[in-house]
Amino acid sequence: MSTPAPTSVFDQLHQHEQVVFCHDEPTGLRAIIAIHSTALGPALGGTRFYPYADEQSALADVLELSRGMTYKAAAAGLDLGGGKAVIIGDPALDKSEALLRAYGRFVQTLGGRYVTACDVGTFSPDMDVVARECGPGVVTGRTEEHGGAGDSSVLTAFGVFQGMRAAALRTWGDPTLRGRRVGVAGVGKVGRHLVDLLLEDGADVVVTDVSERALAVVRAAHPEVDVVGGPDGPDGPDGTAALVASDLDVYAPCALGGALDDATVDALRARVVCGAANNQLAHPGIAKRLEDHGVLYAPDYVVNAGGLIQVADEREGFSFPRAQRRASGIYDTTLRIFELAESDGVPPAVAADRVAEHRIAEVSRVRRIWTV
Repeated sequence: MSTPAPTSVFDQLHQHEQVVFCHDEPTGLRAIIAIHSTALGPALGGTRFYPYADEQSALADVLELSRGMTYKAAAAGLDLGGGKAVIIGDPALDKSEALLRAYGRFVQTLGGRYVTACDVGTFSPDMDVVARECGPGVVTGRTEEHGGAGDSSVLTAFGVFQGMRAAALRTWGDPTLRGRRVGVAGVGKVGRHLVDLLLEDGADVVVTDVSERALAVVRAAHPEVDVVGGPDGPDGPDGTAALVASDLDVYAPCALGGALDDATVDALRARVVCGAANNQLAHPGIAKRLEDHGVLYAPDYVVNAGGLIQVADEREGFSFPRAQRRASGIYDTTLRIFELAESDGVPPAVAADRVAEHRIAEVSRVRRIWTV
């Protein structure tokens, strides 16, 4: 029996421009930086510090996330490309000054083609450490003390809320969540800020999270919020399945990717899905399944672009009011995508891809003009 030919490593890269494997044995650094596209500008994307099961899982994640950043930046109207980095390890155990500085040295070798920021497992103080080994403009999401934007989850949540308002207008004819029951799965960095905004708007909020600490923070700030799951809950630590199957108007996945799979769509009772998680669709067919199920899906990389807008603003000298005004545009962008989806007869996820791809193609053509 013949052995099948091995898949080419380039076939796995999904049109990525560059993938860099970074290893520093003394600090334990094992990282992958993926640059998907620099057609619109330098590839900006956060650094995720996560205990992946294996290196292949880390590679698959960074490739998918960096591609999503290309589309996110394009749809948001930014002159940036898409990139992402992952550091393999448990941030609670493996993160150190030396490791972060070693990582910063690798980022610097890319000469500005990749610009990094915070992500899962990394925070603004970590970016200050990384930046000590990098030139100006290569590290964003820094602390306010160092001229940065601070916590980018603030405008990420704000942008998701704007997208949710657009979905509410499309679904119920009114751009408010007042009186609507919204389920938020994941109340960490972004989810807890989203809960604040929803309650201010008059929504009825129910939350779940695998972290009892995250749930405790929400409980302390908002005793009126319903909680599903937790260590003492009847549904076990992760109450996501129970939340999805409950009587919701809006479901907001705000944890890790792949939240919308076939089983979730079958169980889902909400009419709108709009959340902060990246890469929510478990496979491309989910977009059509949601539409057939009568669910309006606000494409993840469109509505969660507020954080990218926030850290990108640092490159001009950060102004929170200016960044917030730009993030407010997510409302109009989301509405435009819903309208395009209806006119083209495609799911919103497909319409969003078309908007992003059109802008990349148009600007790329202009940039063929040689300048001195």
